[in-house]
Amino acid sequence: MAEINVVPYIDVMLVLLVIFMVTAPMLTQGVKVDLPQAATEPLPPDEKEPLVVSVDANGSYFLNVGEGSGEPIAAETLVARVAAVLQHQPGTQVLVKGDRNAGYGMVVGVMALLQQAGVSSVGLMTETPQAPATRR
Repeated sequence: MAEINVVPYIDVMLVLLVIFMVTAPMLTQGVKVDLPQAATEPLPPDEKEPLVVSVDANGSYFLNVGEGSGEPIAAETLVARVAAVLQHQPGTQVLVKGDRNAGYGMVVGVMALLQQAGVSSVGLMTETPQAPATRR
């Protein structure tokens, strides 16, 4: 009578679970931006990763693709990289992630740069507003 011992498989699965739980937060890349809060609906899921252009409070531009994705880039470089991505992968969704302390003109400026790169529609990223704490 042969039996399969599943205890080693459970041990391996638990180790893998711990490894994934530890490494998952390290995989998120991006620039620390304090997003404005607004009641919005999430975008429908897409197979392709969106192109995210970030504007920090100082007015620096960041792009989530290419080398040095955490480093500020010049406006001309932003236009060239976005145009290259759209040429290689047409229909890629483009999102603007503007810091709440960034001036309105800075965010509009990056949207104008994206228009120069050939982007036809731009989404704006926000945070869901926090519900005020109620007193008891």
